[in-house]
Amino acid sequence: MPATTEVVIDDMSSAADAAAFRSLNERWITTFFALEDEDRRLLGDPVQHIVEPGGVVLVARLGSDVVGCVGLAPHGDDAFELVKMAVDPDHQGHGTGRRLIRAAVDRARELGARRVLLETNSGLTSAVHLYETTGFRHLRTDEHPPSPYVRADVAMALDL
Repeated sequence: MPATTEVVIDDMSSAADAAAFRSLNERWITTFFALEDEDRRLLGDPVQHIVEPGGVVLVARLGSDVVGCVGLAPHGDDAFELVKMAVDPDHQGHGTGRRLIRAAVDRARELGARRVLLETNSGLTSAVHLYETTGFRHLRTDEHPPSPYVRADVAMALDL
C-alpha cells in the first residue's frame, strides 16, 4: 500500500509539531540555500507569525512522525500565502506534498480566501512543477510585491 494512504494531515497542535515544522524546513533550506532572516522569524515561532494572525500550519503525520508540513499565512484581506512547505526526503515521491497543497488550498477556501500565493526558486524544478500541476500560475514581476527572500525568483498564484 502506498505511504500516502497512511498519511494524515491535520493542524499543528503541539510544541513537537512546531519543532518538526522548523526542522523539516531548515533541512531543505540549508540543503539548497542559506537560512534568511524571514526563515528564522517564521520558523522560530510559527504560532505567533502564522497562526495567531489568522493562518494555519498543517502537518502530515505517518503514525506519530511528522513527515511534511506547510504554513498558510494571511496575505492581505482575501489572500493567503503558502509558506514553508517541506516533506521529509525519505517520504518524498508518495504524493504527500500534493496532499499538503490541496489541504492548504481547501483551508484557504474555508477561511474566505479568493487567492493563494507562493514564492519559490526556479532551481527547485520539482517544486515548481508540483505547484504548476496543482493549478498555480506564474506571476509577472508587476503582479506581486518584492519578496523578503533573496532566493525567491518565482512567484505564483492560484485564484479560488
